Formats: sequence, C-alpha cells, structure tokens
Amino acid sequence: MQCTRPNMRPMTIYFVSRHPGAVEWAARQNFHVDALVAHLDPAQVQPGDTVIGSLPVNLAAQVCERGAAYWHLSLELPAHSRGHELSATDMLQMGAYVKRFDISPMPR
Repeated sequence: MQCTRPNMRPMTIYFVSRHPGAVEWAARQNFHVDALVAHLDPAQVQPGDTVIGSLPVNLAAQVCERGAAYWHLSLELPAHSRGHELSATDMLQMGAYVKRFDISPMPR
C-alpha cells in the first residue's frame, strides 16, 4: 500500500542499487519499495518521495533539494572487502543499516 497525499500522486519509495546482495538485503529487511533501480535520475524524484541507497553526495543533495527523503545505506566495510560483491549475509554480518540524511550544498 502506498501513502498518498490529498489531490496529489502517490509517493514513491525508490531503492537504488546495482548490487544483487544489497537488493536481497533490503528484501530481508522487509522494506516496502515501489521502484528498484540500478541508477537514479534525480529529475524523476518528486516532493514526498523516499530514496534509499548509497548515492554520491551530489546526487543525494539533488534528491533532498527536490523535497524527497534520502536514507543512506551504510556499512563498515573492511579494506579487504572493498571492490568485491557482497551477499546479503555479508551485509548483515557487517551491520548494514539505513539512516536518514538531509544533504545540501554549502553556499559558494
């Protein structure tokens, strides 16, 4: 079930990842996701939407600027695990979690 606002389109929850382990991890967390995407075009994000993932900071800032909530997927990744695909089990063992951030660029 999607949340709706009066006289507006339903809000969309995006999960952004190109990693199968992260997608499975999110499914194990029972996240409600409307759109699973490998890459996000911030222009498609609308006010009230939610974006979950590990976006580059400039894209996360655009998501927030558009009035959406950004939840960052984080984990403490040991150096020897960098550059390797992680399974959902690996992510659970490393304590993966999501936390909401409100990101905006500093004025020049």
